Amino acid sequence: MNTNGSVLKRGLNARHIRFMALGSAIGTGLFYGSSSAIQKAGPAVLLAYIIAGAAVFMVMRALGELAVRHPVSGSFGQYASRYLGPLAGFITGWTYVFEMAIVAIADVTAFSIYMGFWFNDVPRWIWVLAIIFFLAAINLLSVKVFGELEFWFSLIKVSAIIAMIAGGVAIIVFGFHMEGAQTVAGLNNLVDHGGFMPNGWVGLLAAFAVVMFAFGGIETIGVTAGEAADPAKSIPAAVNTVPVRILLFYVLTLGVLMMLIPWDEITGDTSPFVQIFDSLGIPLAAHILNAVVITAALSAINSDIFGSGRVLYGLSQQGHAPAVFGKISRSGVPWMTVVLMTCVLLVGVVLNATIPEDVFLLIASIATFATVWVWLMILASHVAMKREIARKDLAPSNFPVPLWPLASMVTGAFMVGVIVLLGIYPDTRVALYVGGIWLVLLAIANKLWVRGPGRERAVLVDESSPVERTTAAPARR
Repeated sequence: MNTNGSVLKRGLNARHIRFMALGSAIGTGLFYGSSSAIQKAGPAVLLAYIIAGAAVFMVMRALGELAVRHPVSGSFGQYASRYLGPLAGFITGWTYVFEMAIVAIADVTAFSIYMGFWFNDVPRWIWVLAIIFFLAAINLLSVKVFGELEFWFSLIKVSAIIAMIAGGVAIIVFGFHMEGAQTVAGLNNLVDHGGFMPNGWVGLLAAFAVVMFAFGGIETIGVTAGEAADPAKSIPAAVNTVPVRILLFYVLTLGVLMMLIPWDEITGDTSPFVQIFDSLGIPLAAHILNAVVITAALSAINSDIFGSGRVLYGLSQQGHAPAVFGKISRSGVPWMTVVLMTCVLLVGVVLNATIPEDVFLLIASIATFATVWVWLMILASHVAMKREIARKDLAPSNFPVPLWPLASMVTGAFMVGVIVLLGIYPDTRVALYVGGIWLVLLAIANKLWVRGPGRERAVLVDESSPVERTTAAPARR
């Protein structure tokens, strides 16, 4: 093992990062969480996804500018430490690591349930153990292997979404019969069942908490900067696809869904996409959907291990985590971070079987709060960087955000508004309480445990500094 802990292999090429960017928008938040958002806002949920999507795009542009200027694996944790101070970096990095760990536990549990659909007689813990060790082994190999696996996972998910959209449009345009349908598919379903905004502005605002959770994880693209073969090209290319992903995977997909099935017929008992497959009359529809959601779960777990591990590696470089997490294997992978995530997932198996469901609801709420917190820190770090560039008359960035500074100010205000909304609505208020306690605990931990260099601002490599690179395959066109 290389204990230097300073060099990660740059083995992710443009194709890997492009499809990771595409796949990051497709997960549990879309396949299952969308039903809750629809119930709250009705067809107006499309507005929520468009508004939130615009805000997320600005966050990603800010992260993109930071990542291109400072292509480090610790990403936003190191950016916060560099531009906002070591305490902000400590809290931001550990909040993201914890968020990804909790989400990974949920995704592993979901995977075991999906496998139970086909193998009901096999204990679920066997599938959980198998997938944990399989993905851990993948993440211990070179980052290029991880990128290849994520490429194929994402390709399957993207193809499935496009197939569902095409099938739904065919039903609407050609009037194919839908078994069990009580209404005729068409644009009228968006307004005939209580109007476009049946629950008013209250319902629309309530949907934002679910919508923001669905977008969580998209920031993992910034984490790839430390291992991208050419971050100056691949990161901007991935970030600039965010609007297309949001319009295709959320707005268009859910719009077609609510034209096929009126929003008030979506109960949330099962995935709304199950209803789509059933209505298309495809043979073995349930099995096809099960294969898709399994792929989505595998992709999510894979990205959770990668993202949390790289941020934890960055924390160790700053002195904000034990130095052992900065050790690098011969293949250029921070192996101890993978070991830690594997242990967390194993503990999650036990927790899932022993603690009450309401406790998991409390933990899951931290993930929602943590997502918005990380995005706010990205925006704040970006603002501080832009001010430093202007103050010191430094060279401008190669990938500047559009409409600076107005767009960044509006986006920051929107993110603060989302946190306020968490406290207003009773079913999400717990996220604000738990999130506040979490931040206080991290501040105390920083005061008690961080010493020496960990109390200093991070020193980041900028875009002109030499970095170790590995030969990456050319992107497929």
